[in-house]
Amino acid sequence: MQPKISAFFKRQETDPDPNSGSGEGHGQGSGGGAAEAKWKSSGGELVSKKRSYAQFHLELGQPDFVLHTCSVCSMMYARGNDNDEKVHKAYHKNYFEGVPFKGWRNEAVIARSESGDRVILATNENSCMWNSKVKEVITVVEKELGFAEGKLLHKLCKVYLYISVQRIVGCLVTEPIKTAHRVIPSSTEESHSDLLANNTELRKTDHTLEFGKISFKREIIKRNTPSVKNKEECRDPGAIICEKAAVPAFCGFRAIWVVPSRRRKRIGSKLMDVARKTFCEARTLGISHFAFSPPTSSGKALARSYCKTSAFLVYKDGDV
Repeated sequence: MQPKISAFFKRQETDPDPNSGSGEGHGQGSGGGAAEAKWKSSGGELVSKKRSYAQFHLELGQPDFVLHTCSVCSMMYARGNDNDEKVHKAYHKNYFEGVPFKGWRNEAVIARSESGDRVILATNENSCMWNSKVKEVITVVEKELGFAEGKLLHKLCKVYLYISVQRIVGCLVTEPIKTAHRVIPSSTEESHSDLLANNTELRKTDHTLEFGKISFKREIIKRNTPSVKNKEECRDPGAIICEKAAVPAFCGFRAIWVVPSRRRKRIGSKLMDVARKTFCEARTLGISHFAFSPPTSSGKALARSYCKTSAFLVYKDGDV
């Protein structure tokens, strides 16, 4: 095989022109394996012709032969395709670090932190609601939370955006509701608080043994084992069972999303705090006045942690 490859790239010399006394002025293949050859045209000028090469692939049953799925952002793209690679790189960065945002001229800033982070509000009453930047963020949220394209927003929604270092790193979509239903905690969730209490008591136990005037203290080695809370978050929530009786509620948290690089930094809690204070004019909503849309496993853990109870409120389409 190697001799054939070498012969293919070997310099190819043309036969001398019988009308000429020497081989000078005649085109010949460029040596050294170059992909360019010169040939004499009918007009007597040298014409450069370049060989074109194509990249081929072998299909051997690879699961991602045609399209590759990114393990982080879940986007499908064709490896080796410049356009697909470019689109994936931009989407991956926006998904993981946040959507770039330089600010609006008349943005409604409703909260600001000491570090310079701010929360802005976009509604249908101002031009920001249908701004391309808001649509860009909503597209990411829809893909992340499993909403159908274009089904997350409607005219009554209020969008709270968390801005940090010129990037949108958090988003909360709210809507007005009338009623909600209280979640009935499962047996696992009911024993969750008891298990935490038992663990706390075990930590307080004295690990010192005394024999007369001699005392021995047990050495405790801490290991990086997942906490009970993290284990609960990883479990599939299964069916969420609610009470049949409806209770009054005013604000529905339709969707909440934080970029992966900024999670577990209380950004979601801060967005919900701001929404509770500003959703209704001159009134701060209590825990019993807002509800969550049917949550995912991580959303269920967030709702339970924020409300300090497993019996938080959930609303459906019929409650709007």
